[in-house]
Amino acid sequence: MPNDTPRSQPRRRDHSTLQLPCGTCSRWFKTPSGRTRHRISAHPVMPVPPQDNHQPPIPQEPQPPNLAQPSRDEGHHVDMDIHEGHHGADYHDINMDEHPRQPSPQADVHTEFVGCGDHLYRNYHTGLSGKPCDINGAFLPPGAPPPPPEDIPNDDWTPFRNRSEFETAEFLYKQNQMPAGQIDRLLDLWASTLAKHNDEPPFADHRDLYNVIDSSPFGDVPWQHFTVAYDGERLADEDRPWMDDQYEVWFRDPREVVRNMLANPTYANEIDYRPYREYSTEGDKRQWKDFMSGDWAWDQADEIAKDPSTLGSTFVPVILGSDKTTVSVGTGNNEYYPLYASIGNIHNNVRRAHRNGVAVIGFLAMPKTTQEHAEEPSFRRFRRQLFHSSLSKILDPLKPGMSTPEVTRFGDGHYRRVIYGLGPYIADYEEQVLLACIVRNWCPKYLILFYMCVANRDNLDEDALPRTREYTEALIEEALSDDLWDDFGIVAQLVPFTNDFPRADIFQMISPDILHQLVKGAFKDHLVTWVEKYLRLTHRKRKAQKIMDDIDRRIAAVASFSGLRRFPQGRGFKQWTGDDSKALMKVYLPAIEGHVPQDVVRTFRALLDFCYLVRRNIITEDTLLEIDDALSRFHRYREIFKATGVVLHFSLPRQHSLTHYVRNIRLFAAPNGLCSSITENKHIEAVKEPWRRSSRYNALGQILLTNQRLDKLAAARVNFTRRGMLTGTCLSAAVGVLEGKKRAQSIPALADELNIPSLSDLLSRFLFQQLHPDDPRDTSDVPLAECLLYLNKISVFNSASSRFYAPSDLSGIGGMRVEHIRACPSWRNEHSRNDCVFINMDSSLPGMRGLEVACVCAFVSFQYRGEVYPCAVIRWFDKVGDAADEDTGMWIVRPGYRANNSPEHAVIHLDAIYRAAHLIPVYGTEFLPQELKFYHSYDAFQTYYVNKYVDHHAFEIAF
Repeated sequence: MPNDTPRSQPRRRDHSTLQLPCGTCSRWFKTPSGRTRHRISAHPVMPVPPQDNHQPPIPQEPQPPNLAQPSRDEGHHVDMDIHEGHHGADYHDINMDEHPRQPSPQADVHTEFVGCGDHLYRNYHTGLSGKPCDINGAFLPPGAPPPPPEDIPNDDWTPFRNRSEFETAEFLYKQNQMPAGQIDRLLDLWASTLAKHNDEPPFADHRDLYNVIDSSPFGDVPWQHFTVAYDGERLADEDRPWMDDQYEVWFRDPREVVRNMLANPTYANEIDYRPYREYSTEGDKRQWKDFMSGDWAWDQADEIAKDPSTLGSTFVPVILGSDKTTVSVGTGNNEYYPLYASIGNIHNNVRRAHRNGVAVIGFLAMPKTTQEHAEEPSFRRFRRQLFHSSLSKILDPLKPGMSTPEVTRFGDGHYRRVIYGLGPYIADYEEQVLLACIVRNWCPKYLILFYMCVANRDNLDEDALPRTREYTEALIEEALSDDLWDDFGIVAQLVPFTNDFPRADIFQMISPDILHQLVKGAFKDHLVTWVEKYLRLTHRKRKAQKIMDDIDRRIAAVASFSGLRRFPQGRGFKQWTGDDSKALMKVYLPAIEGHVPQDVVRTFRALLDFCYLVRRNIITEDTLLEIDDALSRFHRYREIFKATGVVLHFSLPRQHSLTHYVRNIRLFAAPNGLCSSITENKHIEAVKEPWRRSSRYNALGQILLTNQRLDKLAAARVNFTRRGMLTGTCLSAAVGVLEGKKRAQSIPALADELNIPSLSDLLSRFLFQQLHPDDPRDTSDVPLAECLLYLNKISVFNSASSRFYAPSDLSGIGGMRVEHIRACPSWRNEHSRNDCVFINMDSSLPGMRGLEVACVCAFVSFQYRGEVYPCAVIRWFDKVGDAADEDTGMWIVRPGYRANNSPEHAVIHLDAIYRAAHLIPVYGTEFLPQELKFYHSYDAFQTYYVNKYVDHHAFEIAF
C-alpha cells in the first residue's frame, strides 16, 4: 500500500497475502473460516447412508450375514455455522409378475462390485465394453496408462497474456455480463489508478477483450447455416407467400460438440463408458439411476455388437431436446427455437447441474405467413416437415460414426473407439406431437416395451396397440390419409427425421417429462384447476370465493423452510412458472383439507406420492411397485371429479402419460435426467441472457456469437484447470464481516432471552448425560444435586448446517445434501425464525417410528474440561397416534407439555439432529384470521402435519 495516502482519506486495510489451500481441491482461501465453510459444503465427510426403510411390505429374501445394516446416525454430522451471535401402502392389487426382475448374474456379462462395501454390483455389457485404445484405434492392454498430455508450458495462457487477463475476461463477459460501454468505462478507471506506476489494465477496451476471446483455440465449434425453401407441387393459381420465402437454419457440428463433451476432464469421474445393470446384493434387486443403467442403452449395444468391428467400442447416445422460447413479450420477432444436445454417458447430476453437459447446437427456423394462409393444411404440413428436414441435416455429421467406429479422446486421457446413436428426445407434449408426426390429443408415449401406443384420443387409458416405425410405415402403405388421421392419429404426409439414421425409431426415443406431464400438467393444470371448479359447482359464488381466499391464506401462513418458496398472497397470480408449481405442490395438500371431500385429498396424495417417487435419483424394483400403487390409487380416487361433474372424462394426454413411467424408467433409468426443466433452464444461458445483452437488431447473430464466446471461456477454464494453472487465487477485495447484535453469553442470560426458566437445569442434566453415558437412569430422574452447575461462558449461534444422505442413494455422494437450520431472534431484521428438526431416537425403526420432531430454540456451544459440547435447546412435539394420517399420508404432531402445563424443553447434542423438518398446521374447517402471518405458524395451532412433501428427501424419511 502506498505510504503517501492523503490524510483526508480513511485508512484502508492492507491486502492480506495469506493463502490457505483447501487440501482436497484447487481452491485457496484467505481466512481459516472461509476454508472451513468451503470444506463443510464442498468436501463433507462421507457418512454411512441411513437405512432405507421406505419400502412396501413385500417379503424379502434373507439378508447375507456379512452385510452390516447401516444406521441413520452413523457418520451423520451437524455443524455450527461460524457466524457467532449475528442476526442474520396396500399392494394386494398389484400383479407381482407385471414387472419381472432381470435374472442376475448372467453368464455373458462382466460383474463388479461398486460403491462402498459389497452392497451393490453391476453387470457390464461385454460387447461394447469401452476399452481404451491408442490414437490409431488399437486396443491397449488392461491397466495401460493414457498417453501423456500435450507438452504445453504451465505459464502459457494463450490467447491471454496471464491469469489476470483470463479471469478478468471471464468475470466481465461471463459472470457479470457487462455491456461494452461499461467495460470501457471500467478499464478507463482502472488505467487511471495504474498511470502513476507506468502500468496499464489488461485490455485496451471492449473490442480488445472480445478479440482475445474470439482468438482462443479452445472449444472452437463455429456456427454454420443452410437455407431451406419450399420445393413441393404448386397449383397454377396458387399464390402463397410462404412458398417463395427462404428460411435460415443455424447450427454447429454436433459431432465436434459431442467430442468436446467426451474430452472434458471434469467429467472423467462422472461418465459411464459401457451400459450396465445395477443390483443390490440383498435379494439381487435391480435399480436404475444414470442413463446407461437403463435397458435402452443395453439393447442398443446388443444390436451394435452384432457387427464384430464394433466390439470393444464405447456407445455414445446423443440426447436431443428442443423447445420454443420467448425472450420478450414486447413487439418484434422475439421467439427462438433452440436445439440442444447432450450425451447419455455423463451422469444425470452433470446434465442437471449447468456444467456444460447440455449444449445448444442449432436454432431452427419458424416459418410464418399471413393470417389468410396460416391455418391451411399445406402450410402446417410444410412447417412440420421443415422441422424434421432441418434436424436430419444438422445431425448428418454424426451418421458415419453410427456404423463405423471412430477414435476420440476422453476426459480421463485415454482414446476410445466410439459408436454414436440417437438417444432420447427431451420435449413437452406439443413437441412430442411434432416429433411423432401424429395428430394432437393422441398419445405420443410408450405403452409396450420400446413402443408408443395407438390409444384413441377419446379414451387414452384403454388397452392400446403398440406403434413402431415398421407398423406405421405399413399403415401408410395400405390405408388412406383420412383413415390414418381419424383412426390412428397419423399424419401420413410427414417423414420423421429418424428415418434417415440407423437404429433410430422416434417412437422409442420420446422420453418422460416430469415438468410438463406431472408438475405443470397433472398437478397444476388439472387437479388444482379442478378443485377451483369443484368449489364453484358445489357452493354459491360468494361462498366459493371465500373458501378459495381461505386456501390462499393457509398457503401464505406456512412457516419458512430452507429452499421452500413462499406465496405471501396465495396462489392467485397469472404467470406461473415450473418452479411456482413445484413450490405449490409442497404445501397445497394441507391447505385444501377441510374444504373438499376426502377423495379429493386422497387424489392429491396419490399424485404427490407418484411425483416424488419418480423424481428419485435412484429407483429400485420396490420403488416401481410403489409407483404402480400410487398410480392405481390416483385412478381410483380421481373419479370424484367425474362424479361431481367437474370433468366429463380423463382422456388427457399429459395425465395419461403417467401410465408409461414404469416402462420408461426401465428403458431410460431415472426420469429426472431427461426432464424438460433441463432444457428450459438452458434457455436462460443460451438464449435469454444473450438476447438481453444484444442490441435487439438482428439479435440472432449476436446470440450465436455470445454462445460461441461463452463456450470458448468455459473450454479455456477446463484446459487451464487440467494443467494445474488455476490453483490459488487472484487478488480480490477482502470481505468484511457484518457486525450485529450479540446473543447471550451465559446460561442465565440465554434463559431470559428464550423465556425458559429451567434452562440451567436442562443444561446440567445434558452435561450429566454426556459425562455418564452408561448411567441407566433417565436424565429426568437424576437428582439435580448429582448434576454439575455450569456457569461459564457459552456461544450462541443463529444456525447450524446438517449433512445427510438421501435414503434411496446408497452408492455415493450423489444423494448427499447440506442444509442450514435456523434459530435466530431476528431473521432478515423482520421476525424470529425457529426451524423444526427430526431427532434420531432409534435408527433401527423405519421412518417416523424412529424419529421425533422438535423446534430449535437456540444453538449453543460451550467448553468443559477441554472438550467442546455443541448442542441445541429444543421444544418437543408429540406424535398424535401411532401411524400417519390415512387421508394425507402425513404424520400429525402437537406441541409437548409437562405435567404442570409448561412447554417441554430439552438440551440435546447436535449429533442427535438428523435434518430439518417442516410442519404445516392442521387447518381443519375453520377460516384463518386475516392478521395471521406465516412466522406465527409454529405458535398458533394445536396440531401440525409433518410435511413429507416439502422436498424429495423428506418424502423418503417422514413416512
